Amino acid sequence: MFTIIGGDGKEYGPVTTDQVRSWISGGRANLETQAKKIGDESFRRLGDFPEFNESAALPPLATAVAPVIAAESEPITDAKAYADELSSRGNRLDVFGCLDRTFTLWKQNFLPLVGVILLILIIQMMVKMIPILGAIAGLFINSVFYGGLYYYYLGKLRGEPRELGDAFAGFSRAFVPLMVSGLLTTLLLLTALMVFAGPVFFAVIKALVEAGAAGGNTPPVLPDFGPLAIAGCVVGGLVVFYLSIAWVFTFVLAVDKKIGPWTAMELSRRVVTRQWFRVFFVCLLGGIMALLGVFGLIIGIIFTLPLMIGAIVCAYEELFNPPAQ
Repeated sequence: MFTIIGGDGKEYGPVTTDQVRSWISGGRANLETQAKKIGDESFRRLGDFPEFNESAALPPLATAVAPVIAAESEPITDAKAYADELSSRGNRLDVFGCLDRTFTLWKQNFLPLVGVILLILIIQMMVKMIPILGAIAGLFINSVFYGGLYYYYLGKLRGEPRELGDAFAGFSRAFVPLMVSGLLTTLLLLTALMVFAGPVFFAVIKALVEAGAAGGNTPPVLPDFGPLAIAGCVVGGLVVFYLSIAWVFTFVLAVDKKIGPWTAMELSRRVVTRQWFRVFFVCLLGGIMALLGVFGLIIGIIFTLPLMIGAIVCAYEELFNPPAQ
């Protein structure tokens, strides 16, 4: 893993050797770029490392000093065209590379990452404690909190300066897009589930209500669900499962790229669909790492939850900020 100094004088990383090679081939770095391995004290030329001194081409210095993370010059409005362009530049998502990067990020920034998670969780709990209003407020602003967390973690991954207040950047950078995208994704997932599994859901609710009206002394009598109803539940579950993974980058896109809610949802879906199973495994394995905290008397999940968030952020960076060709 390497940290390099971009043309803007900022440090970027840690990143893998393959990622640095791709930046060299894309003209974002060259053998004169200053870098250091994780654990080293000082920076050296990339050409001084045996991993890179056999590189055939040496990009001109004018292009090599371009910042590693390119800013968007124009707002993204065409999700399909932008997704096609990203796919033409990007490689296949490295599942275990993402996990390795998030684990390195977690070790190097343990206290800041855990502290931010703990603060956000405490604030969310306090909001939920407000009668009635708390549940409504949570529905509207939870996605804004998530956007701020992603922004904070993304900065740490890129080696950009981040302060505690940046964890709430969702409120200043993309409040409306994050709020609307949170409502839209929730509404559309519920709608998809109801379209396919609605009859079974309402039949179960009706049986429970009737059992309650009878005094609760008899168990609810459920109707016999035919093959069509069962198939509807299966299809509905699969649709919700697919969309939940496909939209996983919606919030980080909204806060990082500053794009509208529907564009963020569509861009996430289009890019993820082409590597859906790889993104799924990143989310699954990141979630497993986070759940290891449950063995620490449950409260331990506060210390491992950053691993799951970091895995998503690392996958996002690889898919949505690939090296230029």
